[in-house]
Amino acid sequence: MSPSSDPSPLGAAVATAPPPAWTTAQVLALYALPFNDLIQRAQTVLRDHFDPHDIQLSSLLSIKTGGCPEDCGYCPQSVHHDTPVKAEKLMPLADVLTAARAARDQGATRFCMGAAWKRPKERDLERVAEMIREVKALGLETCVTLGMLDAAQARALKTAGLDYYNHNLDTAPTFYGRIVSTRSYQDRLDTLTHVSASGINVCCGGIVGMGESREQRAALIAQLTMLSPQPQSVPINRLVRVAGTPLADAADLDVLEFARTIAVARIALPLARVRLSAGRTDLSPAEQALCLLAGANSIFYGDTLLTTPNPESNADVELLAQLGLRPDTLSSTLSSTAHAPCR
Repeated sequence: MSPSSDPSPLGAAVATAPPPAWTTAQVLALYALPFNDLIQRAQTVLRDHFDPHDIQLSSLLSIKTGGCPEDCGYCPQSVHHDTPVKAEKLMPLADVLTAARAARDQGATRFCMGAAWKRPKERDLERVAEMIREVKALGLETCVTLGMLDAAQARALKTAGLDYYNHNLDTAPTFYGRIVSTRSYQDRLDTLTHVSASGINVCCGGIVGMGESREQRAALIAQLTMLSPQPQSVPINRLVRVAGTPLADAADLDVLEFARTIAVARIALPLARVRLSAGRTDLSPAEQALCLLAGANSIFYGDTLLTTPNPESNADVELLAQLGLRPDTLSSTLSSTAHAPCR
């Protein structure tokens, strides 16, 4: 079904063709739906493609913190901003594995490793490849975010066994220049092309609440649908305002608008795990439940996201139990994405 056809709930439970791309105008039309109708449609799409009571848990570790040469306006790890985050060296393998075991034992099925680089150097890539191999040996899916990659680097990560590469578009093309100047939008798209061509699954989303308009939020989601194939994992981040960054005083995004954004992403990207990501500490349990009702079926699990706070694991366990949601297992994670082509 194309996004321009009958807006009734979407069709078959297993997709037989790649989902279509959407225009910004078509995504805006979703935003304009009455809230109850939007949530109902998002739930229908979720149930067409996933077990609605299943939630995928990912854990995120900063393996190389601070000192990043990029000037992303939201990021406390940038050398351009005066924040308390200090540059550190790449973590030792043993420390990474200790964190990975703890994440696995707490129920995470995917272990994500982030490094504050513009792009990895070859010697660093070799060390990260070893981390990937060892974390996979623990029975976890692996994901890394290392900045820009060329084609050869993407192939090296694939050879190491990497399951997912995270590289967010951040925002709409028309708003991007107000947030980042040291890396172009095309640079991001080129990295995603290299990752897809290597056969690694793509984790790609953005940040909302940075001062963008609703139309620009719609344009971000439209851009994600234009990726070929579409990303298998889509984190929707709510800006975490950090003192010392240019966006420290950004206006707070309305929770209902945030929930609308998740619902719209669920409808436009039906095969993706839509992740309720950064910014959850500013949401009450009821507000988080609304976002899960809107179609999010993945969360970051653990007390810290790179350098910003995240709800404590025991609070997440209690919330999921109250909602009747069960953590995903690795086998069901793999099966639930089997119908989505590998990027």
